[in-house]
Amino acid sequence: MFRMHDPFRRAQLAIAALFLFLGFQYATWVSRLPTLKTHLDLSAAQVGLLLMAGGAGAVISFPLVPPAMKRLGSRLVSLLSALVLGLILLVLAVLPNYPVTLLVICLDGVAVGFLNVAMNAQGAALEVEYGRTVMARFHATFSAGSLSAALLAVGVNLFTSSLAVHFTAAALLLLLAVGLTQSGLLPRDQQMDSAPDTTPEQTAGSTSEQTEQAEPPKRRLVLPTRVTIWMGLAMVFGTVTEGAMNDWSSLYLKDIAEAGPKVTPLGIAVVSGMMVLARIFADGWRARWGDGRIVVAGSALAGAGLAVALVAGGVLPALLGFACVGLGVAAVTPCVYVAAARQGPDALALVAAMGTIGLLAGPPVIGFIASGSSLTWGMGAIAVSAALVSLCATRIRWPALVPALTADA
Repeated sequence: MFRMHDPFRRAQLAIAALFLFLGFQYATWVSRLPTLKTHLDLSAAQVGLLLMAGGAGAVISFPLVPPAMKRLGSRLVSLLSALVLGLILLVLAVLPNYPVTLLVICLDGVAVGFLNVAMNAQGAALEVEYGRTVMARFHATFSAGSLSAALLAVGVNLFTSSLAVHFTAAALLLLLAVGLTQSGLLPRDQQMDSAPDTTPEQTAGSTSEQTEQAEPPKRRLVLPTRVTIWMGLAMVFGTVTEGAMNDWSSLYLKDIAEAGPKVTPLGIAVVSGMMVLARIFADGWRARWGDGRIVVAGSALAGAGLAVALVAGGVLPALLGFACVGLGVAAVTPCVYVAAARQGPDALALVAAMGTIGLLAGPPVIGFIASGSSLTWGMGAIAVSAALVSLCATRIRWPALVPALTADA
């Protein structure tokens, strides 16, 4: 039970509300895509373009986020972007035509990009200020928000098919949740006020990079450091693995493993279920073994487990391999976000944008590979992507391990 007089618990609840908000907001309008498709008389291609518009908006936000974070701070950026996302839900219920809808969804993507960076900056700042690992649970809260939105959509549809009723109720719930908890958000981005943490081994040979980051920027264009590039690559390969598994696991079970219609949905369920479960416990693992070891070992497990499953063939090996992926990559994005936040808003924005690129590019790339050869080879590419996360993780400067300070349940 949260003790609201405890500043750590109060901040933890407020930041968790932001993660819940983002998962809930996105899943709310996506869950009503069939209704939007009918209302606007869209083709399948137009629906696909609509989804791409959201991703494009998130990428567009990349150069805008760092100056906003430096001027306003993550707390104000979080609140403003949450307000915009809540209002967008209300606008989506009364859209007149497809071009306007594309514009609104693109704006939604921009606001998502802002909130994604700001809430992860808040989470990283909380870890720095209190010396407790909490980021993985925040990402589990995001998944819980998506699940809650789906359940609300089912409930609303039992009584009415009105988008206005559904989106208005969802927007009010979201804005109320943020309004009640916003006072607990951290007032400043503490992790951006100090130099990045390093382990003793990583400090050697990195003096020039730290000096470069400590100097106040004098140029308009801030080039990413080598460490930031490795973080971005790890995020790309990690989100490619996540996104492609969600999109292709069921088809693999149906077309390659020849599973029945009652079994094929288990592909997504196993990956998502293991990911949420692992994220609940991942903060304890991080406090015990460190972020670097968790990411390296987890992504290696994901790649090897899926590869073995593909070689073995069959439904049961596939489900076991999918479970390895969900378990192995669960902590990748939380840990990389924490490491990027320690480098400052420019690094965090770049890593977030590259994560969006991975989510957008992963599924179609796997589709192209499957079209040119087979879906087995396409799934094999996912295994390679997971293994590349492990390789990139060895080049990242991870926060120092503090095993004595862990997050309480």
